Amino acid sequence: MGDVTGSGWLCPSEVVKQQMQAGMYPNTGQAIRGIWNKRGISGFYQGYLGGLTRDIPFRVAQLTSYEVTKNFYLRAKARRMRKNSSSAAATAAAEKLELSSGDAAICGAIAGSFSAAITSPLDRIKTLLMTDSAAYGGTVASCASKIWKDEGIAGFCAGVVPRVVYIAPSVAIFFIAYEQVQQRLMPAADEKK
Repeated sequence: MGDVTGSGWLCPSEVVKQQMQAGMYPNTGQAIRGIWNKRGISGFYQGYLGGLTRDIPFRVAQLTSYEVTKNFYLRAKARRMRKNSSSAAATAAAEKLELSSGDAAICGAIAGSFSAAITSPLDRIKTLLMTDSAAYGGTVASCASKIWKDEGIAGFCAGVVPRVVYIAPSVAIFFIAYEQVQQRLMPAADEKK
């Protein structure tokens, strides 16, 4: 639900940004006026469904891959602790492990890289629908079909490296904050029980 409402808010700015990056307008004011004059309010929502088609799978992949990576990492860390010390205290400590900020950054970067890479084809579709919707048939399916016909599989991978490079650090930062907040709230929740 968050991505649906968030995309409704972000789509107009994304359309303006994408069209300026495509060289369609020289500045923000001209982009806003040009989009409005051509299509009215609907012009600011070109590619909205393409954005949702990208954002929802991205978020599912991001959160799922983070939890899988985190659980794998914590299990490995607990095994190392138990292996290095046979005391009951070490065994108990291994059961209550939490991610440090560095650990969360590593797990977040892995999750972000994976999520960005697998949703890159959807990002390409979204971008094309926002910059030249008519040339790509105006729908996600018609855009995907045209990419496949004109460029093959390579067309779906265009831009994957820059996407991974800019998303991985932002997801790492997100999960550092996420873990810190969660670790601070959990003791308070445990005290109320």
